[in-house]
Amino acid sequence: MIPFLDLKAMNGHYREELLQAATRVVDSGWYIQGQEVKAFEQEFSEYCGTRHCIGVANGLDALILVLRAWKELGKLEEDDEVIVPANTYIASILAITENNLKPVLVEPAESTYNLCPDNIARAITPRTKAILAVHLYGQLAPMSEIMALAEQHNLLVLEDSAQAHGASSKDKKAGNWGHASGFSFYPGKNLGALGDAGAITTNDDALAETLRALGNYGSHHKYRNIYQGVNSRLDEMQAAMLRVKLRHLDADTAHRRKVASLYRDKITNPCVLLPQVTEQNSHVWHLFVVRTAYRDELQRYLSEQGIQTLIHYPIPPHKQQAYAQLADRHLPLTEKIHDEVLSLPISPVINTDDVAQVCELINRFQHAVEHKTTS
Repeated sequence: MIPFLDLKAMNGHYREELLQAATRVVDSGWYIQGQEVKAFEQEFSEYCGTRHCIGVANGLDALILVLRAWKELGKLEEDDEVIVPANTYIASILAITENNLKPVLVEPAESTYNLCPDNIARAITPRTKAILAVHLYGQLAPMSEIMALAEQHNLLVLEDSAQAHGASSKDKKAGNWGHASGFSFYPGKNLGALGDAGAITTNDDALAETLRALGNYGSHHKYRNIYQGVNSRLDEMQAAMLRVKLRHLDADTAHRRKVASLYRDKITNPCVLLPQVTEQNSHVWHLFVVRTAYRDELQRYLSEQGIQTLIHYPIPPHKQQAYAQLADRHLPLTEKIHDEVLSLPISPVINTDDVAQVCELINRFQHAVEHKTTS
């Protein structure tokens, strides 16, 4: 059996370091907003190249709180429009509607599945106030073009960097392109905690100050509340785990890139469309996603051969029951993508022999399809 993601093996690489970090937290007697959180925020902001990192409880909260803070700062108002890729995970949309803002779903670029600048430009109206740029699967959206559009139309840009830890373009990392960025440290992410965790990066001092209060019951000082805030804080234990894993992130990414290169070189099946890369360092391969009109059949075939795959994501947001009001949107490319994508196993611990086996099986699948269509 080749698992899609072996979290036990991934964390096993750093087991002793993680145990030491956990012991350090337990022995400190301080478990909320202590030195581990401060240290991680400093280390991660330096890694991303930003002035500020604010730890929060999870990636969804990171996105929600940035939009909420912009409302508190008078930069957004209810019913303002936020442009977002239609093929994103639902969390991106949830963050918008949670703030009583209007999501404007646009089709992605078919080659990368990320935002298409031309489609953004066509969607801009007088009510458009922000762009939520999702770095899907680990590849940066075209941020130079997006930031140029934002400057031209005086728009805010929020990066959804939940899948793009360490991805970079023109020597600038994810989290340092937009006016703010939300990160998830869900255990399966490239930089994953041992539970839920998230962070926000920004170079905006006023935004950072507002965010620190909003995530702490609306308070900078205990029992003195400026805003009607929430409780969304990165805890000491998860911060300590993340500090360990951050030190290994670049090495883990290098292995992911090696695996992705093997897949791209060795998979030759003409009915399987491989992912495209826009720039050498722009992709950190959180997911290796192929497309095929035979997606369900291919997934069954691989499962029968002991290969676990996943679908990211089977149902687009506008077809979810939660967003029935968006169901009439005409988004044929998005729907085609969601019907055809399949994620292959990729991680810092998968070995090259297993990758070669997956490639061989996918290449054999071509003959199964031909046999089916000619019989």
